[in-house]
Amino acid sequence: MKLLVTGGCGFIGSNFIKYYMERHPQDKIVNLDKLTYAGRMENLKELKGNKNYEFIKGDVCNLKSVAKAMKGANKVVHFAAESHVDRSIKDPFVFLKTDTLGTAIMLEEARKLDIGKFVYISTDEIYGSVEQGFSTEDSEIKPSSPYSASKAAADRLAFSYFFTYGLNVTIHRASNNFGPCQYPEKLIPLFATNILRGKKVPVYGNGLQKRDWLYVEDNCAAVELLLEKGGKGEAYNVAAHNEKTNMEITKLVLRELGKGEEMVEYVKDRPGHDKRYALNTGKIEALGWKPKWEFETALKATVKWYKENEWWWKPLAAGGKGK
Repeated sequence: MKLLVTGGCGFIGSNFIKYYMERHPQDKIVNLDKLTYAGRMENLKELKGNKNYEFIKGDVCNLKSVAKAMKGANKVVHFAAESHVDRSIKDPFVFLKTDTLGTAIMLEEARKLDIGKFVYISTDEIYGSVEQGFSTEDSEIKPSSPYSASKAAADRLAFSYFFTYGLNVTIHRASNNFGPCQYPEKLIPLFATNILRGKKVPVYGNGLQKRDWLYVEDNCAAVELLLEKGGKGEAYNVAAHNEKTNMEITKLVLRELGKGEEMVEYVKDRPGHDKRYALNTGKIEALGWKPKWEFETALKATVKWYKENEWWWKPLAAGGKGK
């Protein structure tokens, strides 16, 4: 089996490729990645020389690159996306191009080649802020940032290719991921690397925004399951039910690194900051998925990884790639 993974040098994509190849060493993986600021070849250094792994540098918005990478593939997992809300507020058009147009190009090529399975990686943020209860896969889609709006548009495009053309599309909507190799602009790696450099951590507003936190390995297992068992045209929420405020996460990271709240710097909240995301995961659990990692164990492992891998993040923090 030949699997095309887009955005495979990014955080979740690289973790998924390593996870999948450990479990399916007989399969071939093609990784199409543009190598933007958040995509790093170092994330997959373990696969150097592996005959079943191929890297193609290319943009999902470039039809020639997509056609080259998808040729001969049986299945596709489409991770490639701009994903940082703060960056989308500053430059929404980059997000619309990559997240929406790029997905359209991927879907159209998959339709032409009659790809056997297309898993689209969406996000819980398409539901918008959820004051109470939990979003199901049939809840209203009401994105509130340029990032989540671009992902919502792509999510619905993916469904349209099932509904109109019969393409075997499955949609994956996960909560906040964390783990190794996450670019230090997201909350946990940013705070861990700031503290390791003796810098304060910037907490938006009052820090009471709530998120559900999912360890990346558990998410990789969910994607693997959807490749095999995800229904045609179906969407699946993926979350670990570790709902915590940003301030709770901040205190836990500080504790892991032996620091106190004197390291916290409260900053002006960002525009349109959603208060809470929460997902009902009964649908994917019915397929047999459940998270294996306890939250605090996973957080300890994540902070430890950043502590032990300064070679990976110090060039970024010092104003290297991505600055």
